[in-house]
Amino acid sequence: MADTSPPSSELVAPETLKGFQDLLPREMILRNSVIRKIQTVYEKFGFLPIDTPVLEYLATLIGTGGEETNKSLFRLESREGDPIAMRFDLTVPFARLIAQYPDKLTLPFRRYHIGPVFRVDKPGPGRFRQFTQFDIDAAGSTNIAIDGEIVAAMTDALRAVGFSNAEGGDAKRRFEIRVNNRKLVDAALLDADISSRETATHVLRVIDKLLKVGIDNIRRELGEGRIDESGDRIRGVGLSPVVIEKVLAFTEIRGNSRGDVVDQLRKRLSDSETSRAALLQMEQLSEALDSQGVGESEAVFDPSLARGLDYYTGPVFEAWLPGAPEFGSIMGGGRYDGLVKRFSNLAIPATGASIGVDRFLSAVSALGLADVPSTTVKVLVVAMAGMPVAPLLALAAELRRGDIPTQLFFPPDVEGPGVANRTSMKQQLSYANAAGIPVAVIVGENEIKAGQVSIKDLNAGKEQRAGIDDRKEYKQAGKAGQVTVARGEMVRVVREMLGMASGG
Repeated sequence: MADTSPPSSELVAPETLKGFQDLLPREMILRNSVIRKIQTVYEKFGFLPIDTPVLEYLATLIGTGGEETNKSLFRLESREGDPIAMRFDLTVPFARLIAQYPDKLTLPFRRYHIGPVFRVDKPGPGRFRQFTQFDIDAAGSTNIAIDGEIVAAMTDALRAVGFSNAEGGDAKRRFEIRVNNRKLVDAALLDADISSRETATHVLRVIDKLLKVGIDNIRRELGEGRIDESGDRIRGVGLSPVVIEKVLAFTEIRGNSRGDVVDQLRKRLSDSETSRAALLQMEQLSEALDSQGVGESEAVFDPSLARGLDYYTGPVFEAWLPGAPEFGSIMGGGRYDGLVKRFSNLAIPATGASIGVDRFLSAVSALGLADVPSTTVKVLVVAMAGMPVAPLLALAAELRRGDIPTQLFFPPDVEGPGVANRTSMKQQLSYANAAGIPVAVIVGENEIKAGQVSIKDLNAGKEQRAGIDDRKEYKQAGKAGQVTVARGEMVRVVREMLGMASGG
């Protein structure tokens, strides 16, 4: 066959854009496994699935997340000349949806949404320009107990994927959900004589970086500014040293319990309508968390939490993994009672949380907790030399009808569906082992005539051969876990073997 490939000078370099990533099977298997577990949790809380377009009118998105978010938008133009942009989160499209379909989405309404979002951010550990978010939101009620349910759902989601704060547990599996209230922050800023909305917004964005950059850098940025690790100049807020210490004193308040933090805040803040409303909400939130069994170490009241987006109006929450602090927040959200008013004359309160799936999975992998199989295939059909393909296809189809993911081995040199398999059985079993496929169904012409198949537990064979040096013993051990059964028993035996191979 003639070589029709282009000359090397015309080849396009196979590479991804900066800040974007390809996801290979192992990454996708981990991702799908985690998403399924979290989805099951969210559905228990009554959240329903929705989806929205990746592209929105620019007017829908601009201004909703603040100045920094405006700068991070991927802006485009439609064929009709309309200014459009790629969504930067899933919350703003949800607010638009609530306003657009009042006759179809009966309030109160709860939704979950999984999808890609886009931001022109500087790439870093777990930080990409296209990333997947997994959101939950509840619209239609101002009851702070719903915010408590959001935090409880976040807690259950982290528990479902293997994280736990149980005493004596693995430190790498610990998590913490930090909880605050934007009204508390507003009250603290007023106590520090910060009344300008622009200045207050800048202070919030700086405080939001505390976990990432540390207190010393925050002190500099609240003042005259600082130089970041790349050498770029970061503009400071310009606060005086006295005001900076007032702000930082508020962020450093801690307690032995959620109730203790509320008590300390009450003593520290001036008595005002804003502080009274915020403290009442925190008391209600604490009660809601207690009643749902959310532990004091799982959800911690932390006045240093600010959340950088401008649309938050009440409780805010953010989850991080103490074992992987370099990844920052892996889950966060809060109450945004004013966002829907951008699209409707009705004031529809809402609250929610979002998981940054890519950042979360990057942290999980960095912690060494990404324990997933390298394949979803459970059975490889292995054929003796000279076997025609048709009966092998029938056998694979039978296994698939039994809900067993099955692959038929097709060697690279096969030229048509009727050509016999010329790859040796040893090569096929080696392929199965390399791919992580746990079971092989072996068949030749004699087995077909006798109505039988041989079924081999490949994990059992590997376990038996471990540590054996003698060639004869090694070869004999390789037959461990292999049985020959009637064709009619094949599906049942494979299921049993898979159950043993996967731990039940």
